[in-house]
Amino acid sequence: MNRETRGGFYISQIKQLSNRIFERLLKENAIEDFNGAQGRILFVLWQKDNLTITELGEKTSLAKTTLTSMLDRMAEQGHIQRNQDPRDRRQTLITLTPHAKALSKNYDKVSAQMNQLFYKGFSDEEIYQFDNMLAKVLNNLKHYEE
Repeated sequence: MNRETRGGFYISQIKQLSNRIFERLLKENAIEDFNGAQGRILFVLWQKDNLTITELGEKTSLAKTTLTSMLDRMAEQGHIQRNQDPRDRRQTLITLTPHAKALSKNYDKVSAQMNQLFYKGFSDEEIYQFDNMLAKVLNNLKHYEE
């Protein structure tokens, strides 16, 4: 590859800018129960509840130390509970509280707003191709980290 590339730089800028916009949309929609970073954890748990910290770390790409401190705050706020896995007592499962489960509709609204901003001007085919390319980059990075 002889050409100068900027994909990583663009991804980094997109991450920073989208985080700021997401936080603003949460405020504009009067969502004060969680912040953007917590919303990403909640999003994963809304898809599949009762995950181990390791599984949650894999799905969010957050380091275990970062995730643990965030989960501590989320437990204090009443969003999650830590429960012992009945099949493996050495494992702790992260479980949503009923309060946190009820917040998913508010998050879905903000998430839809972000998707509209993110994919504005894209055709359905472009969205499909772009998502597949991003998944490929993510997979490459995960394999390298292993």
